[in-house]
Amino acid sequence: MNYREFGRDKIKISEVGLGCWQIGGNWGEVRNSTANAILQQSIDSGITFFDTADVYGEGRSETLIGEFLKISDQKDVFVATKVGRLGLYPNGYTRDSVRACVEDSLKRLQMKSLDLVQLHCIPHEVMKKGKVFSWLDELMDEGLIQRYGASVESMEEAHTCISVAPQLYSFQIIFNIFRQKPIHSLFDLAAEKEIGIIARVPLASGLLTGKLTANQQFDESDHRNFNCDGQYFNVGETFAGLPYNKGVALAEKVKQILPGGGTMAQQSLRWILDHPAVSVVIPGASRPEQAKANAEASVLSPISAEKYDALKSLYREEVEAHIRGPY
Repeated sequence: MNYREFGRDKIKISEVGLGCWQIGGNWGEVRNSTANAILQQSIDSGITFFDTADVYGEGRSETLIGEFLKISDQKDVFVATKVGRLGLYPNGYTRDSVRACVEDSLKRLQMKSLDLVQLHCIPHEVMKKGKVFSWLDELMDEGLIQRYGASVESMEEAHTCISVAPQLYSFQIIFNIFRQKPIHSLFDLAAEKEIGIIARVPLASGLLTGKLTANQQFDESDHRNFNCDGQYFNVGETFAGLPYNKGVALAEKVKQILPGGGTMAQQSLRWILDHPAVSVVIPGASRPEQAKANAEASVLSPISAEKYDALKSLYREEVEAHIRGPY
């Protein structure tokens, strides 16, 4: 595992982290024993960055992480959580409600101070007012949180956050071979401001594994079943905003470009890591062996310039026009 500097305090974290949405139960059932095995395998693979949220399983993901870290006595894991959806979205944002969410996350994670709290895709209008960031400033001054960032849906939202939140530490953005806009619209500015970049949805909800088929069946509780067209939250969070069948077809074209060392999923993660502005990529895992395979992307050779250019052309010519949702 390779490690990168994160944010303005340049703390070292693993460049491949673990996205903990799956263990919350929003991708089908994941038993506690399996979740613990995933967390342990991640540690064994050199992963030191866990990303979770209060809304993942309505606290289940945070609770599992908190119990695991206590029992295993892990001291070096950086836990990034998120607030802003559970009980607050879309118009419940007050000083007291944000504080209550942070305090609830502290209890579930069994921490005295949270490493990083991210606003979880809150409405753009709430961001523009800026008050929510001043409330996070207060919580940071009190020591309840160490840092704060924002998980955003669009580059416009990211630029708003930069303009109203001087202490903003990080962005979490959708970034993958199918979502290349941040390269030119955010990365240089984020580097200039020393704002960390967390890349989420790196495999486009499984499309970039190359294993999904047009007649794929997903569990009833899996967001790839109930949110494929943005029925419950931003469509970009599911299949990177692409219509499913179009995404499957495009993944086949990516597969033709990316043969070589590692699986298609590992090569897709490697493509993200080849961008120095990215601090950490956070693929999820529903089995321990997935966490291990994801971690191995860290030590693969960089994508060749020829393949990089081919993927850029594919994005511009065949992908970009089909992306739905804020971007």
